Amino acid sequence: MEAVYQEALALELTTRVVPYQREVELPIFYRGQPLTTTYRADLFASDPSLSLKALAKLTRLEEAQLINYLKASGHRVCVLLNFGA
Repeated sequence: MEAVYQEALALELTTRVVPYQREVELPIFYRGQPLTTTYRADLFASDPSLSLKALAKLTRLEEAQLINYLKASGHRVCVLLNFGA
C-alpha cells in the first residue's frame, strides 16, 4: 500500500512543482567509515524528507527510523505521513 501512496504523492508534488526524489539512498557511517548498507527515504525534498506508512498504529520503530533518516541526511525535519487507520 505504501508504494501506491508514494506514487500518488509524487504525482501531486510534480503537479505543484515541488522538487523531490523518490527512493533516495542515504549513507550510513560507523566510526567515520561508510557502510555498504544504506537507508532509503521514500520521498526526499530539499528539506524535509518524507516517510510514508500505511499502518494501523505508529510505534517506536517508525520513530527510530525517522531519527536515523535525520542523522543520515543531516536534515532537521522529517515528515511521517501515515495513510493507515
